[in-house]
Amino acid sequence: MLMDIDAIFKALANPTRRQILEWLKHPSDYLSAEECGYFERGVCAGQIERLGKVSQSTMSNHLSVLQQAGLINVEKYGQWSYFSRNEALIQQYLNHLKETL
Repeated sequence: MLMDIDAIFKALANPTRRQILEWLKHPSDYLSAEECGYFERGVCAGQIERLGKVSQSTMSNHLSVLQQAGLINVEKYGQWSYFSRNEALIQQYLNHLKETL
């Protein structure tokens, strides 16, 4: 995936989206593993919504911005969506920052 620096900056400008990335980095610090299938597929959308304490549509928008920036991946299983961090792209972004700033 080609890294879109501007989309990543936009995504990270919002504190809720940065918090989502933190939840996805260490989900067991915030959620019960049993509730999300031990995070094998990622974190289910409903769990992220509950953590965020915002409406479903607001959280859906935050997740969409993160996904469009390439910072998170989504896998759908039936009616459920599971989210995880795109560690390769995050590392590529961090390397870019080290080299350019």
